[in-house]
Amino acid sequence: MTDIDAIAVLQDPVRRRLYEYVAAQGREVGRNEAAEAVGVARTLAAHHLDRLTGAGLLESGSRRLTGRSGPGAGRPAKVYTRARVERSVSLPARDYRTAAELLAEAAEQAGLDAGLCVAARRRGESLRGAAAPCGGLDEAVELLAARGYEPHLEQGEGSETGQGAVVRMRNCPFHAVAERFPPLVCGMNLALLEGLIGTDGPVRARMDARPGECCVVVEASKNNEH
Repeated sequence: MTDIDAIAVLQDPVRRRLYEYVAAQGREVGRNEAAEAVGVARTLAAHHLDRLTGAGLLESGSRRLTGRSGPGAGRPAKVYTRARVERSVSLPARDYRTAAELLAEAAEQAGLDAGLCVAARRRGESLRGAAAPCGGLDEAVELLAARGYEPHLEQGEGSETGQGAVVRMRNCPFHAVAERFPPLVCGMNLALLEGLIGTDGPVRARMDARPGECCVVVEASKNNEH
């Protein structure tokens, strides 16, 4: 299926809500959970989830949702996750990815990492404009969501008050180029977010790579921890 045909599958509003819900969880989602989350019947949810899988927007598998195994554990249920493949449409056709990869290759070979980070931090500050540095983790979540990072708040181990919480991001907007040039692009991404969030406010960005997520996290600044 072509990218434009796959994206067209999201035209149905129920199907789009199901896709957005599954994508936002960052884990396997069963049919019952998805149906309840968007307020439709399980059979209708199953139909749309399978259409999304057929279009290559979701991936499906099966497992026992009870967490038990052996006799009496029940039949495996169908579960869904967002597909790893990237879809895009440009009319007329554009190829910014090749240009980005060529520029990244040239920058890496010329040792321009520091200069790239300076430019990225400056761009982040420009995007922030006259606004003060980010005022807290909730504000950071809103800011990052608007930039397509798909942030989620993760509590620190044993934390019930938010102390030790970090904002992790399920999506890296620069993923395709970062895969080929990780030190260069991840350093650029960190500098961009430092400029966007600010370095002298109550939160800070730092590198903390984890498989399947953005290499940067946002947390309370050291001088704001108690």
